[in-house]
Amino acid sequence: MLRLNEVKLPLDHTEEQLTAAILARLHIEPAQLSGYTVYKRSYDARKKSAIVLIYSLDVETTADAAILKANARDSHLMPSPDTSYKYVAQNVNANGAQPRPVVIGMGPCGLFAALILAQMGLKPIILERGKTVRERTKDTFGFWRKRELNPESNVQFGEGGAGTFSDGKLYSQIKDPKHYGRKVLTEFVKAGAPEEIIYVSKPHIGTFRLVKMVEAMREEIVSLGGEIRFSAKVADIEIDEANGERQVRSLTLADGERIATEHVVLAIGHSARDTFEMLYERGVFIEAKPFSIGFRVEHPQSMIDACRFGPNAGHPILGAADYKLVHHASNGRAVYSFCMCPGGTVVAAASEPGRVVTNGMSQYSRAERNANSAIVVSISPEDYPGHPLAGIEFQRRLEEKAFELGGSNYSAPGQLMGDFVAGRPSTEFGAVVPSYKPQVQLTDLATILPEFAVTALREAFPAFDKQVKGYFKHDAVLTGLETRTSSPIRIKRRDDDLQSLNTRGLFPAGEGAGYAGGILSAGVDGIKVAEAVALSMAAKD
Repeated sequence: MLRLNEVKLPLDHTEEQLTAAILARLHIEPAQLSGYTVYKRSYDARKKSAIVLIYSLDVETTADAAILKANARDSHLMPSPDTSYKYVAQNVNANGAQPRPVVIGMGPCGLFAALILAQMGLKPIILERGKTVRERTKDTFGFWRKRELNPESNVQFGEGGAGTFSDGKLYSQIKDPKHYGRKVLTEFVKAGAPEEIIYVSKPHIGTFRLVKMVEAMREEIVSLGGEIRFSAKVADIEIDEANGERQVRSLTLADGERIATEHVVLAIGHSARDTFEMLYERGVFIEAKPFSIGFRVEHPQSMIDACRFGPNAGHPILGAADYKLVHHASNGRAVYSFCMCPGGTVVAAASEPGRVVTNGMSQYSRAERNANSAIVVSISPEDYPGHPLAGIEFQRRLEEKAFELGGSNYSAPGQLMGDFVAGRPSTEFGAVVPSYKPQVQLTDLATILPEFAVTALREAFPAFDKQVKGYFKHDAVLTGLETRTSSPIRIKRRDDDLQSLNTRGLFPAGEGAGYAGGILSAGVDGIKVAEAVALSMAAKD
């Protein structure tokens, strides 16, 4: 089979035109073409009146070798790589001599770590501090409606992780030479995701579809011998220190139960602050890392569509338009868009009482009236000096200010973009109606963030207008506060076996450990760590 890249066709081309393009590029007759499948489809919208679709295709012919030789100068033609997933081990610990591996957390990283371990026959135990995905959905929507926060069941905690209440974006810029991302997408399709996520350039699923998919993946893990426990918060970890080495021996749950294990996948997400504190107290090596802070920004989706796609706005293949923005401010700070949600809503994402946090979410249809994105400013450990957990305290202080400014009832503080840039409080909304629930309280957001962040943001919003015409819109709504862009810490691991830098048997993974950012990269990291666990156990068998 051949991989043919950079096949370009008009937006409204026919299937016959695609076939003809393949024949022309390969210089072959129709009889030599056995078939083809779309490996990837993207678009080039730089010329809005003539948007072009760009294909990567896997092509079956009757004479692959001869065609490759005849087209040797075509750098976009090559043998199709093998993207199938191959397990590194099978039936390790079949006699049960070793304690079962444990996965802490059931977000995308933990879910895929558990799934791969189960598919390799390792029968993992999965501990999730929150509830099942349907139960946490009820709790989360209840918080948005009634302002009643459950600290153990919310946007951050529960089956599916924080990614469940997001846009369900499934793309990443990570290097993936072993095609683990393909395995993630394939498993999602098997669990009920639309098949298009395999080949479109920016696939997404949406919250409601993710719920069913997570349940299907849970059922497979259980059918393969995995054991899943909900409302099972890990309170402590036993580390044996002997002969100059630290080795995990067991976990203790909040109810006092002890689980013996020597292999722990730590996939706890970026908001498990109490678990970070426990690990730090137990001497696990942790360091502070950069993250970003800012606001959610809402514009009319129709405006973004028109700016990005011009007369092709609304085309079913293109869907709701997104954007990606970066501005390097004169004070040295980078301001950029993060987790852009076309046709979505801004959601309350707090996980601790007395604090306000925002995130973005959209359904598969992306049909809501507003586009929203986090617009954030990069910060580094130099901005919050102290011990490795100082970033957590920095986040908490900001979130507490947001809670107070919103009225101390989980309403979020908000401001019109024009007023924020002009340095005056907002008093009434314009044409853009905020989507955050329970409510947005207009105020002066400049009182929440550090001065360097305010200065950078005030410079960035007008600058973004040059990239997306109309972006600097007076009545665009800013909603605060976005603090959970990524984990404020990194639980460092060794490159060779992915175990903690100073604690054997502990495998830091995913967003919480500082090794992923988003559903796809977290799932990929879960696969990598599952393989590392299997190889470690195989070496002891």
